[in-house]
Amino acid sequence: MKIRIAGVIKESIVDGPGIRFVVFTQGCPFNCPGCHNTNTHDFLGGKLIDIKTIIEDIKRQKMLRGLTISGGEPLMQTEACLEIVKGVKPFLTDIIVYTGFTWEEICNQLPTNPQLTELLHQIDYLIEGRYLETERDLSLKYRGSRNQRIIDVAKTLEIGKIFIKDFD
Repeated sequence: MKIRIAGVIKESIVDGPGIRFVVFTQGCPFNCPGCHNTNTHDFLGGKLIDIKTIIEDIKRQKMLRGLTISGGEPLMQTEACLEIVKGVKPFLTDIIVYTGFTWEEICNQLPTNPQLTELLHQIDYLIEGRYLETERDLSLKYRGSRNQRIIDVAKTLEIGKIFIKDFD
């Protein structure tokens, strides 16, 4: 299976806690004004890469704490993202997915999207919500605007209501 990506960062310290491997998916339907990843919006941009190549690259990085999947919009390629996550989960402490969709919008998709349901059960944190330039706050960790939430997915699924994670 292949995934369309804008690129990767093999060792990032700004896309989540610890040293992380970051995959930037290609293609985003939101086109948020002020987005700092506008090069990832075009669904035909970037490059197609085999998921096995990404997984092997992640396994070669010995100092990683986690994986972050950002974009673009990762949930536009849910199946490919799920395969990456399943391939590296045993080797990493945590997995973060960024999405412009809100938790509520995602939950509305779950009845007809079993791959999305499985992805949620495989990841640790979801940083959700569209970037809003009017809510921009440079003091926030791992987010660009105050409306975006860091959701502890396992805890949220367990208790049945959104549980916000604070990395600060």
